[in-house]
Amino acid sequence: MNRLNSEAFVLFDQHILWSDMIGNIFGLIALALGWRRSIWSWPVQFLSGLVLFGAFYSHLTGSAGKQVVVMTVAGWGWWQWNRRRHQGEDGQISVRFATWRERAAMLAAAAAGTVAVALLFKAYPSLSWDPWPDAYIFVGTVVAMYAQARGMVEFWFAWLLVDLVGVPLNFANGYAFSGFVYVIYGALVLWGMRDWWLRSRRDSRPVLEGAPA
Repeated sequence: MNRLNSEAFVLFDQHILWSDMIGNIFGLIALALGWRRSIWSWPVQFLSGLVLFGAFYSHLTGSAGKQVVVMTVAGWGWWQWNRRRHQGEDGQISVRFATWRERAAMLAAAAAGTVAVALLFKAYPSLSWDPWPDAYIFVGTVVAMYAQARGMVEFWFAWLLVDLVGVPLNFANGYAFSGFVYVIYGALVLWGMRDWWLRSRRDSRPVLEGAPA
């Protein structure tokens, strides 16, 4: 693990750690697989969380704790997609927009969760150097993964909101590769959002009487 946390190279005066780079490459692959609605998105997400846990454990305990939650939700997401994978028209999971009630519930959970986690970080400063943005990213990531597991198009909107804070925070904390990858996440999120939005319209389209199923 010490070798994983050593410096890989320097890019634009930013010191890139092996663990930071490898963990985020896995995260990028997981997001791309999520775009394709591949069930392998979840084990790759789990592997990303495992590597990043090792990267953050000795330096940013709160970020390491986030990876434990990420790995837990990844396991749940794998189970959810295994259960629903044949519901889509092409043998993959079907996707849809959340209902207004689901959106309200996710927004309320995100707001309450962010406040609760930020207060926890403030009470225990060793958990985080930046309690509020760390809490926002922590809770936003969980909400995004929950929406992804349920096949909701809002998954992409949640990731986009996480990216807006994640990019500057990772650069500020010295995890430059995480910052660079979050920029790429932003591009993937926009493409994935469009793809899932179009698929949600096809998946929700009623089957005409007499037409082949």
